[in-house]
Order: sequence, then C-alpha cells, then structure tokens
Amino acid sequence: MEQQPNVRLTTLSSKGGCGCKIGPADLAQVLRQLPATEKHPDLIVGLDTSDDAGVFRLNDELAIVQTVDFFTPIVDEPYAFGQVAAANALSDIYAMGGKPLTALNIVAFPISKLDKSILAEILRGAGDKVKEAGATLVGGHSIDDAEPKFGMAVTGIIHPDKVLTNAGARPGDKLVLTKPIGVGIMTTSLKRELLQPEEIELVTKTMTMLNKTAAEVMADYEVHACTDVTGFGLLGHGSEMAQGSQTGLHIYAESVPVLPRVRELAEQGAVPGGTKNNFNHVKDNIRFDGRLDEISQWILCDAVTSGGLLLSVAEADAEALLQAMNDKGIAAACIGEVVAEHPGVITVTGYVVGNISSK
Repeated sequence: MEQQPNVRLTTLSSKGGCGCKIGPADLAQVLRQLPATEKHPDLIVGLDTSDDAGVFRLNDELAIVQTVDFFTPIVDEPYAFGQVAAANALSDIYAMGGKPLTALNIVAFPISKLDKSILAEILRGAGDKVKEAGATLVGGHSIDDAEPKFGMAVTGIIHPDKVLTNAGARPGDKLVLTKPIGVGIMTTSLKRELLQPEEIELVTKTMTMLNKTAAEVMADYEVHACTDVTGFGLLGHGSEMAQGSQTGLHIYAESVPVLPRVRELAEQGAVPGGTKNNFNHVKDNIRFDGRLDEISQWILCDAVTSGGLLLSVAEADAEALLQAMNDKGIAAACIGEVVAEHPGVITVTGYVVGNISSK
C-alpha cells in the first residue's frame, strides 16, 4: 500500500469534529418518538435531561458517570486529532463534576486506503491525553469505514451528592466560561487552508486542553450548574441550562472570549453548517441586542469541539473562582448572570463579538 504521510485528514469527510453531530432540532424530533422508560431508582441523571453524561448510583458513597463521544477529523495531524477527540470525550465527565476512570477507543478507519501509521498516531495521541487525565485505557472497538472517525466511551466516578447537572442554575449566579469560542469557524477555515501555522497551533492547543484543572478548581467553590460547550454552541448549551433550570440567562456579548480572526473568517464565509443549524434551533429562545449583527449571532452559536465549561456560580464565589482559574493558567471569563425573568430564554446584550474586521 502506498505511504500517505502527508494526507490531510480534514479532507476525508464533509463535516468535522462536533460539527458533524445530528442537529439539535432533528435529534429532538427523533428522541420524542421513543417511548418513556421506567426510571431506575439509582439513576441520578439519565435520558430525561440534556446533560453531558449519565450518572448511576452504586452505593451511598459512589456513583459512576458514563459518556461516549466520537467524530470525524477536526484537524489534519493524526496525533492531534487523537488528542482532541480524547479531550472532548473526557470533558463530559468533568462537566458533571466527576473524575475519569477508564476509557474505551471507538475507531472507524478506511484501513485499506490509508496508511496504518495514521491510525497508530491517532491512538497514540488519544492515549497520551487519557494518561494526562489520570485515567486508564482498557480497550476499544474498530470497524473498517470509508470516512475516518474516532472517539471514546469514558467512565468516571463521583460522590452521589456532588453531581453537577445543567439544571441547577439559580437567579443571581454568575456565568463563567473557561475557554474561548469560535472553534468551528476556525477549524472550517483550517479545512479551507485559510489559517496561518500559528493559528492552527492556537486552535489545536485550545481543543486539546483538558477541562481537568477547571473541574478541580470549581470543586472548591459553590457551583450550582455546569455543562461543557461543544457541538450545540454557547447559546445552544446555554439554552439547555436555562430551560433545565427554569431560569433566564443574561449574556454580555463583549465579555465572551473569542479566538482571534474569527469574525474576519466568518465574514469570508467560513461558517460551518452546524453553526447555522444551532442558530436556527435556538433563535426563538434568544433575545439579541439590536447592535448584534448576523455574524455576531452566528459566532455565539458556533459549533465548538472540545470547548470549555460553562458554570453557574454563586455570586459570592464568582470572583474568587475566576482568580483561582486564572492563577492556574485558565483564561476563564465572567460572561453574564442567571436571572429569574423569562425562564428558558437567553438575553444577549452588547455589540462586540470577536475581533473587528480590518475591512
């Protein structure tokens, strides 16, 4: 078989990363057709919410947290793809307040068309990230498929009384985001060869960064709700938090951290279809400031891969939590607050989202 050391993985699929998720509107139509299942008394978090993982109580002191996530290549370099996919799967455990324990690889790969060394590098990258998380790789499953896909099923542990969901936000809480958004637009631009090497390095570093440290820091403060920001975007996952908590969210657009050049790239047309699907799904539950143009609204809905945590933090703890995260090298920011008015609705005010175009 011909060696293909320089193959661009992102050219092998029509969509990449969490942007290849089934859209929230389509997924909701499918799930509503399923019959209701009888809830087990030890099931703490299951199918009845839009949370990041399931939680099952083993005893009064221990519960397991389970999640699965996989997708098509989001970057070209195989080792980095493995790292991103692993970090993304592990993130769901952190979002529930848990500690990852074991991981299983999920592999789909065109084994007769691509060099086997590519798959080996994907697995090596994922394994290194699992090791960084302090978890153990215990196996996996593979199939021969025309498009490469990779991810993990992860099991974690947590005390049953310390489980965080996206449904516990309280009026008066501050909203904290631990990573910048704009990943979907940046990676679409990567696929179209619009990024400089240093920009590829930055977006890759953002995606491969574990939410481990952020989760460890938040454990010391009064956090009422948490979710990670991935395929449904900041406003999509924020909307799930607002609806689950029966509160409103007020987001200050100018406070939301955005990766460099995202606005410029979006103005050039590098907006993934998943981002536009997110916008169409949530727009009826979002009240946008009239100063926010269409590009800004899309950026706030951008389909993120391996994004940060969105926390609803008690107001008295918010400043100390932010300082603690910043001290640990996490560029967390307070992006808004939880309000009692307009339950299930997000109000977005301000007028700056992303860097201003040079046009």
